[in-house]
Amino acid sequence: MNELSIHIFLDNHDDITLTIFALQEDSLFEVEGAKEYGEAPYQLKEGCRYDFELDKYTYYLADNELLTNSKSRHNISRGYISTRIFVGNYHIDILERETDHKVGHLNLEIRSSKAGSRHDYRKMLEDITEYCTEMLMSQSSPVSQKFEVDITTDPKAEYQRFAFVRSIIDSETFADALHRIQQSPARRWMETEEEKHIYNVKRLSAHALRQLAGSPNRINLPQEHTLRTTLNSLPIRISIASKKETVDIPENRFIRYVLESFLAFCSSIQLHPDASERLRKEAGQACEKLNIYLSYPVFRNLSKINILSLNSPVLQRKEGYREIYQKWLMFDMAARLTWIGGDNVYDAGKKDVAILYEYWLFFKLLDVFSKKFQISPKDKKELIEYKNGALNLGLKQGKMIVLGGLYETESRKLNIQFSYNRVFSYKEDYQTSGSWTQGFRPDYTLSIWPGNISSEQAESEELITHIHFDAKYRVDRLSLFGKEDLSNEISIDELSTIKTEEEFGTYKRADLLKMHAYKDAIRRTSGAYILYPGTENKVISGFHEIIPGLGAFAISPRNGERGLAEFISFLDDVIKNFLDRTSQRENLAYHAYYVLQKKGVNLNAPLPEPYGENRSLLPNETYVLIGYYKNEEHLKWIFKSNLYNTRTGTGSGSLKLDSKFISARYLLLHGRLGQYFVKMDTSGPRILSKQDLINKNYPEIPRGEYYVVFRLEIKNTEPEFKSMKWAIADITHHLGHQRAVPDTILLSDLMMHRIQE
Repeated sequence: MNELSIHIFLDNHDDITLTIFALQEDSLFEVEGAKEYGEAPYQLKEGCRYDFELDKYTYYLADNELLTNSKSRHNISRGYISTRIFVGNYHIDILERETDHKVGHLNLEIRSSKAGSRHDYRKMLEDITEYCTEMLMSQSSPVSQKFEVDITTDPKAEYQRFAFVRSIIDSETFADALHRIQQSPARRWMETEEEKHIYNVKRLSAHALRQLAGSPNRINLPQEHTLRTTLNSLPIRISIASKKETVDIPENRFIRYVLESFLAFCSSIQLHPDASERLRKEAGQACEKLNIYLSYPVFRNLSKINILSLNSPVLQRKEGYREIYQKWLMFDMAARLTWIGGDNVYDAGKKDVAILYEYWLFFKLLDVFSKKFQISPKDKKELIEYKNGALNLGLKQGKMIVLGGLYETESRKLNIQFSYNRVFSYKEDYQTSGSWTQGFRPDYTLSIWPGNISSEQAESEELITHIHFDAKYRVDRLSLFGKEDLSNEISIDELSTIKTEEEFGTYKRADLLKMHAYKDAIRRTSGAYILYPGTENKVISGFHEIIPGLGAFAISPRNGERGLAEFISFLDDVIKNFLDRTSQRENLAYHAYYVLQKKGVNLNAPLPEPYGENRSLLPNETYVLIGYYKNEEHLKWIFKSNLYNTRTGTGSGSLKLDSKFISARYLLLHGRLGQYFVKMDTSGPRILSKQDLINKNYPEIPRGEYYVVFRLEIKNTEPEFKSMKWAIADITHHLGHQRAVPDTILLSDLMMHRIQE
């Protein structure tokens, strides 16, 4: 349908016709069964644009956030509607052109572009109610609480309560349970007494025999009767005990009481004078459904309930009864629970399924993390706050919630923190948490760091890892992560489509870019993932391990726990990665911390480029051995044998072996004949004895017993070093040693003492 005409009767007894023109295919509907869902029959679609026109110029539609009239006063009866990301009931006032007075209104329904949003909305509300009531039931007794409807105090709060309660009534679990009860109700044999004529009694019990002898209103027996020798007379009527099966038992009375309680609650909202039109309609629909349930034969002719037999095995164990009993406990809690954060979910008829999905995911993730990690029950209870005699769910978009947990194995203990709406603001100090550009606020953040230290210390030592998740209800496919989006080439048509999506608030590519922004801007972030109600999962690893990475997980109200399986598997892989002490993530974190501790020296010198065999040639990590040669014969022996020796041991002038000497890459020889800069073998030094050196034609008799000997690669020395000279006196002064005592120096520090030509 591309065009829809709506006939509207006005308060001034006039009538007009509004014609709406759809600019997109399959975006304009007239739904006959909309009343069942509490929706308007005329429906638009989110993320679309529509032109409209009134058939009479004496009226116009009031401007609002979605509707814009023509700029020309003469064409004020024309304009357009841009639904953007709004979902739910859309109220439009109709004004008289001459007086600008309201003369009528029109309700349209803006449906979600996401297929199955109706089911999702109810299912998510039902799940949130169940999570909340479980937390409430762990804190207080549900039976001792009472609730009265008072819309005049806070109409929004009552609508939120009704939304919770209706999610129970509309749930499939509730309907299936009542169907089971109707098909197979609980019954009991009950003993009753009734008076029967003596001629109709076939079996006589001991009680009946006693009545034969003593009951009044008797008749005489004939002389020839066989009992005449024992009794002269018999009673005309006696009471006979019998057993019959009945459904009029306390358990069935309780089920009817539950339905009547629900009906009373919904009726009180429907009939309240301050209730909105939409609220009355939805409450009326709930009442109709409850009346249908109460009309089931099993609930007819039951006695009035006089006791709540909550310890009954039937209520706690039998199928159908067990579910209704649990829903009744949920109802009592849900009817007392307010949710300030629910304002932006269903305020004034708005049904923001996307925000509800964000809230629903919070509880789903909390449930997963609670089972996997030791999240404190105390922290979870604080989500429900008791204030001024009312219970409130402290979950609101933009409000930060932080829950701490622990993961402990034989090999390692890890701190776990689950955050909702955590803000990573700009911080200049890189050792603190936050962003190095602008502030960011992911929907959910999982932070992991070693046990026994604070998160602050873990941040400063590069030991913490953040993994972010964003709820994206409107994402419906994973082309965000496809090769076509990663291509360097993008067509003009694609750019135009992206621009249009930006204008209408449905820009999908921005979701991927936002994940990149989280990963690149928020310090110590190793992953950013989209959570959406689809069917495909995708994890893209940055290197060879599960993190760092980007991706998306399909978690939908429609696929239940199955949708969480892939996410839980991903979480298990992340934990395995943290338990691996040799992981690349662990090594990268160490080297990042090591590198960032050192300040650059602003070295601008003609050094060999670090590629190929020289890839590890980093001036501030490469050590140079400062060596001394005694005379010309010693120097000749060094270059002929490709060896350099220095004494080791405890004597004066001996070399003390440490990691710097062993890893030295170059040798700077100095003496009276000049300086020589040569490359050393990367295999490291050897220990040779005095006799070993003599056997190698050492030019004089060694004075020490043992020597550290380095193998040289003189021919492989890079040409950049051949013409360089250094101020040896400054170097030895810098090292604090005598000229003849070997020592090491970083190549970056050595270059600071280079003699410029």
